[in-house]
Formats: sequence, structure tokens, C-alpha cells
Amino acid sequence: MTKILDILFSFKTTIILLAILALGAGIATFIENDYGTSTARVLVYNHWWYESFLLLTTVNLIGIIYKRKMWKQKAKFLFHSSFVLILIGAAVTRYAGYEGIMQIREGQTQNLMYSLEPFLQVHIKQKDGSSFYKEFQKEFAASTLRKGMEDSNTTGIVELFAEKLNDFKYDVKFKDNNLDLKYIDYTVSKKGKAEMGILTVELTLNGVTKTVKLPGKRGQKGVERIEDFGNTIVSLEYGSKLLKLPFSIKLNDFQLDRYPGSMSPSSYASEVTVLEENGKSYDYRIFMNRTLHEGNFLFFQSSYDPDEKGTVLSVNNDPGKWPTYLGYFILTVGLILNLFSKQSRFWILANKMKNKNLATLFVALSLTFTVSNLNAAEQQQTTTQEPQQPTVKEYKNTEDYINMLKKSSLELATKFGTLTVQSSGGRMKPVSSLDEEILLKLSGKKSMFGLTADQIVLGMISRPEIWRSVKMIKITTPRLKKYLGIDESRKYIAFAEVFKDGKYILANEINKAAATKPAQRGTYEKDVIRVDERLNIAFMTFNGSLFDIFPTPHDPSSTKWFNPVDAMQNFQGQAQKALETMIRGFINTIILEDWENASKYLDFIYAYQRKVGEKIIPTENEISNEILFNKLDIFPKLTLAYLFVGFIMLVTAFVVVFNPKIQPKKTTLVAFLVLSLLFTIHTFGMGFRWIIAGHAPWSNTYESLLYISWSGVFAGVVFFRKSLLALSAAVIVAAIFMFTAHLTSIDPQITNLVPVLKSYWLTIHVSVLTASYGFFGLSAIIGFITLILFIFRKNKPHLDETIKHISYINEMSLIIGLSMITVGNFLGGVWANESWGRYWGWDPKETWAYVSIVVYAIVVHLRFIKSLNNPFVLTTASVLAFSTILMTYFGVNFYLSGMHSYATGDPVPIPMWVYITTTLVFLTIVAAYKNRDLKA
Repeated sequence: MTKILDILFSFKTTIILLAILALGAGIATFIENDYGTSTARVLVYNHWWYESFLLLTTVNLIGIIYKRKMWKQKAKFLFHSSFVLILIGAAVTRYAGYEGIMQIREGQTQNLMYSLEPFLQVHIKQKDGSSFYKEFQKEFAASTLRKGMEDSNTTGIVELFAEKLNDFKYDVKFKDNNLDLKYIDYTVSKKGKAEMGILTVELTLNGVTKTVKLPGKRGQKGVERIEDFGNTIVSLEYGSKLLKLPFSIKLNDFQLDRYPGSMSPSSYASEVTVLEENGKSYDYRIFMNRTLHEGNFLFFQSSYDPDEKGTVLSVNNDPGKWPTYLGYFILTVGLILNLFSKQSRFWILANKMKNKNLATLFVALSLTFTVSNLNAAEQQQTTTQEPQQPTVKEYKNTEDYINMLKKSSLELATKFGTLTVQSSGGRMKPVSSLDEEILLKLSGKKSMFGLTADQIVLGMISRPEIWRSVKMIKITTPRLKKYLGIDESRKYIAFAEVFKDGKYILANEINKAAATKPAQRGTYEKDVIRVDERLNIAFMTFNGSLFDIFPTPHDPSSTKWFNPVDAMQNFQGQAQKALETMIRGFINTIILEDWENASKYLDFIYAYQRKVGEKIIPTENEISNEILFNKLDIFPKLTLAYLFVGFIMLVTAFVVVFNPKIQPKKTTLVAFLVLSLLFTIHTFGMGFRWIIAGHAPWSNTYESLLYISWSGVFAGVVFFRKSLLALSAAVIVAAIFMFTAHLTSIDPQITNLVPVLKSYWLTIHVSVLTASYGFFGLSAIIGFITLILFIFRKNKPHLDETIKHISYINEMSLIIGLSMITVGNFLGGVWANESWGRYWGWDPKETWAYVSIVVYAIVVHLRFIKSLNNPFVLTTASVLAFSTILMTYFGVNFYLSGMHSYATGDPVPIPMWVYITTTLVFLTIVAAYKNRDLKA
């Protein structure tokens, strides 16, 4: 018995259990992508084998806590024991909680919801009036694929297990009869609608056998099938069942807001009244990031009826919430204390490096995550004479017109950019920013044809008949190009190309794409939606409806600004006449290419804005700051600097390492000063963007890549500044992520946050979790450099100390990264639960974040296995483990479906550089393997 307990409570068992959990979850995301959530749940997440390994891991952890007497080290005990509490909370949620969907029409009061879990429901009616009901809670894995899924990577393996797990035979007894219910098959539909399936069962009653197909979907009412057996009518249904709530909810009003000039929703909310059993009631507004709490039930805005007269609320009953939250809190406290505890592994490594300044540096780390904000307002008006109708100049071709703009419109266009515009979300910003955003949305570029964004937009407003034929609207998928009948090599289309005989060619396609749930949209659907959005933006630019530049006269608050057309229609009296004179005068003088008079009209508009909109208009300084930020273009330039400096530093580092006669102290100091300067510029750019945007600069792909780069450099200059190799690795991490951020497919524009991101949890969750990627990236680069040193260490004993030294740095970076990703991930769980009522849903991105945590936990615990406690194993593991981060950040976005995915449906080709990099890494590991015998 003692021997069994020793095995169960050993670190080898820990590593094996963690590896199984990570591998199982990772495979499940691919199963979900091909077969749907139900199949992944049945085969992995909710299957007894996976839950058994979770239980064994918990037992193993409790045993190790006891064997190693962790309570003597408070920090270590806190964060290790917190996982036990979190898993207990998860178990309570899993077995005692439940979820559902509630649909309510306006004016209707509802106390029923459909369960999220599916049931096979059997209703039996006999001609004598008696009836019987039997239900079986069962979810099925796909055992058969419909046409279109045959090429799935998991085809065959999944079906093998699915058949065994799905199989059932139920005997439904009623009176003196017996109805045999037997499983035949469960088929999923095509990819993109993978959760919809058809259950085929066989019914046998009184010797009569019938085969019945039951279409059903998790979270929706099934389709009823009725079979007549003479004296007995059997009704079958597979899907959600009705559940009764202990209170009622009345929908008073459903509100849907759309983006200007588009059918796309920008937000939706439900105004409800909660009617309690005791007769009390209260009103509540449910929308994204504002969940209704009633007892243990949480209601969050999920969807709405097609006619926009009803709401769809997701419901969650979660009794495990507070044990889970307590576990999260203890985990966070424990991990933070662990980084400061002198008994921790982190400080042991720090002492080996003899770095006396770590305490100060940790204070610097905590200060970097401080939140700040900025806003403001400032000041004039005039009128002028109405000009004559212009004679429009004709051009032989578009090229001649563009050449004219190049030569003569820059000064006026730049001045036009200094006007203030109100965005659809209420953000006040310079027109220059809007012009850049428009061009970036349309083409993915900041300038085209040798013209600035200001010049192009000014041209679109004044001469739309010319710009409709200019190819500047970005298009990506071959399928959409084929649909439009254009060459697949083209990257841009013209606005006029999507209209034929006055009809919008994409009308049907956009309706289909919009009707598809976001998690199920493929690359084609997403490209259709994006192109439609770009066309809407182009159209709104042509007619000026994006330019809300005129505050309302005689309005004390002047919060609502109007575009030129709306202003002329809504304003009255002298204000309307003065406004119309300014607008028509400005447009007409541009058309006439009378730049001098056009400039005067701009002065009139500028003065009008300052006087009438003084309550909310940004100060001149704020406007000029944002224009300056746009002109500085800090991050693209910084990318080039990181690439150049990184290359120089890496070459220098290798020269120093391989020539022990060179004293690296001065070289390291110079490298530190250069990197500190770049880091200061990077920090300035991030802070500048934060001030201008009004929110933390890590809310989208572009900003998060900038932040990962920043955190990588931060790790180098703050924690590992005495190592030239570590500094080189930090610059390389920054260069890689900054270069990725500036790929043409990633949009760098500053935007208002979408509703779900308008939460303080975003700042906390994303800042902590994303920063960990920088530390892991640093570890991966350091690890790769160390492997190169392993290759050449034979007969070069001086390299051994270098390898050990940077291995300490590597492990310290791993510990910080693991602490941050763990805390960040669980803080994300709190955000998710407070925003949409569910803190964990096995979405592919959150699943791969969990896989990353488990994998890196394995890496930092390998040292407890004697044979694996050496620099080569740590180095190799740190390099290979980074693949989980790449999968979390990029792989899920482009290859797996889910709430966080960007491109599902059509297969996305794996870039050649991925194969080259992977081959290079493995060849390096193989080459280093022969010289691996270096003890820690």
C-alpha cells in the first residue's frame, strides 16, 4: 500500500497526469472543430475518463502538499492548495449547476426556459386516454459524418469511440406493455453547423418495429416525431426540455442599435421586469457586461428574434461560483507572494545570479500595470456668401485626376484633417484620424497612389463619381473573388464592381453570412461581412454621412453632432442657412479646385465647431496631439529598429560568448542603454495611444501584439539586464511580435471598444495574461540560443557557465510567465462570469490557454525528476512549450472555431515559414542532443 501511495504521490505521476490533461484538452478542440461541441463534450470534457484524471491530479496534488509539508511555506501552500478548491468549485458547478435558454417576446411574461442539456423524451398516449412520459438525459458524439466532412483529420478515430459511447437500449414500461428503444446512429451536419445532428433510433412495440430520425441540437427544442402503433401513439423528441423557474421575467422592451448606414448590430439590450414569488418586482436592463442576478440564476443577453420583437437570454444556475472565486483569490495571492518569498525557487535562482536589485524591480513590475485616462473640451462662428454652382472639370482618366490631387490638394487636405468629428460611438477625434481609419478599413493601408488619407477622403467626398471606379476596397478569399467574377490575383475591387444593373450583387450572400452565428462563420462568410462593411464605409464616405462635424445650435450640451446632410435637414432658421452656405461653399470650391476659397470655408466650419460645440469638443492641443501621434507612426518605425538592433546584438552576443577573452561588461551596458531607449519609446507610444484611445491599448489583435512585444523588452531591461544574451533575446521577441503586428491583415486603427470589452476586467485580465506571452517568448528565444551553445560546447568548457547562467534566466522567466498566465486566465474567468454568466465554457481559445498553463507547469516541475533536472531538458522544453502559446494566440484564431476565432470554415493554408521554423528548431535540438550531459 505504501508503495502504491509513493507512486501516486510522486512527481513522475504529476507530470504524466498533467500531460494527459493537456493532450486530451488539445485534441478535444480539434474534435470540436470538426464534429461540434457535443462530440468534444461526450468524448473528452464530460467523459468519466477525463474527469477521473482531473480527480487523480487533485489527489496527487493533495498528497504532494502533505509529503512536502508545503504549509511551512505560505506562498507555495496557498497557490497549490487553491487548485484543489477551484476543482471542487468546478465539480459543484458540473454536477449541481445547469444552463438554459429563455426566449421572451415583448410584452410577454415568461417563467420557462429550455435546458442547454439535451434529452431524449418519450411521450406515450393510449386510446383509453392514459399517457406516460419518460426522459433520458443523453448527449451524443458524432458516429457518422454527412457529405462534406469526409476529409476531417479525425475521421475514423472519433466514430470508433462514438459508436460505443452512444449505444443504448432502453425499455420503457407502461401498463402491461413494453416499448423497446434502441440506438442506431447519430449524424452531424456539415462543418459550420456541426452542432446540429440527427439521432436515428429504432422503436419496437408489440412486435412492430419502426425506424425514426430525430433532428436535434443542444440548447434548442427538438423536432417532434409521432408514430402510430394502433392503440398506442408514441411521440419522440430529442433536444432541450422545458424547465420552470421559481420567478418570472417580463420583457418590456427589446432595443437594437445598428451601426450608421449598416444592418449590423452595434448593441442590443433587454428592458425587463423581474416578478418574484413573494409578489415583489423590480426593473432591470440586461446587456453585454451587465448580467441579471436572481438567486443562483444569471441571465445574460445572448441573441434576439429575427423581427427584433423578442429577446433570447442565456441562463446559468451556478452553485459552485463562490468556492471557485475563493480559489481564484487564493491562487492570485499565493502566486504573487511566491515571487517575493525568499524560500521560493525564483529567489533561489536570483541568488545564484547574485542580483541584489530584484525587490526594486518587482516594484517596477507592479507599477507598470497602473491605469490612467484622459478627456477634455475647448472654443468660435461665422457665415459667408453662397458661391455659384461649379462647373465640374472632366478628366480623361483617373490617373490625371490623382496627379492633380498630388500637386495641389495636400495643404487643404491637411487643414481638413484638423476639424473635429464625432464617431458613431461618441468619441471626439480629429477628422485626420477618421480619414486614416477609413482608408485602413477600405484598403488596409495608410496611404495609396501617392496620396495621404486626408487627400483621398477629401476626393471621395467631392468627386464620388470618380472614386467609385478606383480599385481600393480590399478582398481576400478566392471564393468571394470567384463569386464576383474577378481575377483571383487581385487584392482590391472598385465600389462599382459589386453593382450590376443597379442591384447589389452581394445582397443574398451578406444575408446568409449575417444569419450564421459568429462562432460558426467561415473565412468566406467573414470576408463577405468585411467587404460589405467596407462597401458601407465607402458609400458613407461618398455621401458624407460618416462626418458628424456639426454640433447642434442652441443645444446647451451639444452632445449630438450631425453630418452635413442631416444638419441641413434638421437645423432651422438662420443656423440652417448659414450651415448650408458653409457646406455647399466648401464642396463646390473643392470641385472647382479653388483651394484658396475652400480653405476659407474650412476656417468658417472650424470656428463654428469651436463656438457651438465648446462643451464637448477636444482642445486644440488634444486634436494636435492625436494628429501628431498619427504622423509619428511610432510602432512601424520601432519595428524596424528592433529588427536592426536585435540582429546586431545577437551577433555581438555570440562573438562575446565564443571569445572568452572579450570582457562583455561594457558591451552589455551599451546594449542595455540602447534597448532601454527603444523600450522608453515603446512605452511612450503605448501610453500616448492609451491617452488618445481612452482605454488600455491591448483590446484588439494589433494592440495585444504591441503589448506582448513591450512585455518581452520589459523582461529584458528590468529583470535580466546584466546578460547580453538575455537582452538580445528580448529584442528578438519584440521584433518578431512587432513585425507580426504590422502584417497587412492586422488593423492598427484606434477604435471604441465593442460592448463586451467595455469592462475594467478587460484591462486586468488582458494586461496580465498577454504580458506572460512576452516572458514565454523570451524563454523560447533564450532556450534556442542555449541549444546553439550546446551544439558548440564540446572542448569549450567556458560555455558551460554561460549555459548555466542563461538557464537560470530562462527558468526565472518561465516562473514569472507561468504566474502571470495563470492569474490572467482565471481573472478572465471572473470577467466572463460577470459579463455573460459563464466563467468557463471550453471555448478553443480558453482551452488552449489552459493547455498552455498545464504544459508550462510541467516544464517548471521537470526538475523534480532527477534524470530530467538538467539545463538541456529545461532548454528544450522551454522552446517546445512555446508552441502552445502560438497555438493559443494564432492557431485558434485561424484554424479552430469558437467565440475567439477569426477564420473558421475554409481551410487556412499553413505558411511555409511555419514548416521552416519547425524544421530548424528540431534540427537544432537533435544537433544539441549529443552534448546534453551538463548537470544543473
